[in-house]
Amino acid sequence: MNPNTFPTKGNLILAKNSLALAKQGYDLMDKKRNILIRELMDLIEQAKDIQSEIDTTFTAAYRALQTANIEMGIRNVEDLSSTIPEENSIQIKQRSIMGTEIPLVEFDRSGSKPTYSFFNTRVSLDEATNQFKKVKELTLRLSMIENSAYRLAANIKKTQKRANALKNITIPYYSTLTVNIQNALEEKEREEFTRLKVIKRRHG
Repeated sequence: MNPNTFPTKGNLILAKNSLALAKQGYDLMDKKRNILIRELMDLIEQAKDIQSEIDTTFTAAYRALQTANIEMGIRNVEDLSSTIPEENSIQIKQRSIMGTEIPLVEFDRSGSKPTYSFFNTRVSLDEATNQFKKVKELTLRLSMIENSAYRLAANIKKTQKRANALKNITIPYYSTLTVNIQNALEEKEREEFTRLKVIKRRHG
């Protein structure tokens, strides 16, 4: 038997302290979960908006590319595409929301100047280039948001499990233990009081 469950005043204090800590822990977990849920809902809204923007931008980019292919010839457009440098400016950092590490994607937006000469090219190619750059930026933002949402959802699940354990197991256990120890101590006091009265009567 656990010695901490014996009906003593010391154990009653321990049980009450444990109960207070468990309740405080549950309140904190509940607040944390609500903050994380709000953040997640916000990210889901952002993801919807960006997805819609990506669809529109992709459509405009392919339309402009088709026009450039017709006006300049597919082979010429293909040759010019090889002048575009590989993207190597992307940096992934971390930021924390209530202990959840979420990615923060940064990249260099300064490389916006065309890598080809304007001689023998058409406005449709500039339009296609700009639209595809926009698609790249939006895709990076969307990947960051989706990854963040996934991590937040995992943390919400973990927080919910801890909150449930406190609410359904720990708090009821210490509530019952506190009541049982309290009752046992009161019963002991009553017995002691009766015993003392009997002794007093005998010697009175």
